[in-house]
Amino acid sequence: MTQHPIPYIEFLAHFNGSRDYFECHEVLEEYWKDIDPGNRDSHWVGLIQIAVGMYHYRRDNLNGAGRMIRKGTENLKRHRSVVRDLGLDESRMFSILSETEESIAKEMPYRSVSLPIQDPDLLRSVQQWCTHNGYGWSLPSDLTDHELIHRHSRRDRSQVIQEREEALLRKKRN
Repeated sequence: MTQHPIPYIEFLAHFNGSRDYFECHEVLEEYWKDIDPGNRDSHWVGLIQIAVGMYHYRRDNLNGAGRMIRKGTENLKRHRSVVRDLGLDESRMFSILSETEESIAKEMPYRSVSLPIQDPDLLRSVQQWCTHNGYGWSLPSDLTDHELIHRHSRRDRSQVIQEREEALLRKKRN
């Protein structure tokens, strides 16, 4: 049994359960920055890009969606063994991502997809996370939930803005 990091389990619960791709991005980006900051080739970045691509796709930003899905897929293909170690069904995942990229290119309407979890222990952990948090499992996104669809524009950004201002001040002092 492979132990997977909690943020990864939470990422999968949001991706396959709540369909909150913005939260997927937030959770995994924070984890990536803690363990491997600056490594833009990290497989964590590839997963983040897939979530961002799905967020854009659901919002009809087809250019952003296509670009992010493509970049994420390219990244993850460079890390095939890691994808397997993460408990995902590598061939099914790349097939799903390819189909999604084709749908975007053909300007087809958004359709929810799930990342295929192959590791039974991981699947159990992710499904338990979903149950505990009241998420469905592999259900389509609720396209009437504007809070979910437009998460980035509805969040409180005051802390992010404050951190950027403080970083700018530190930079000026140095």
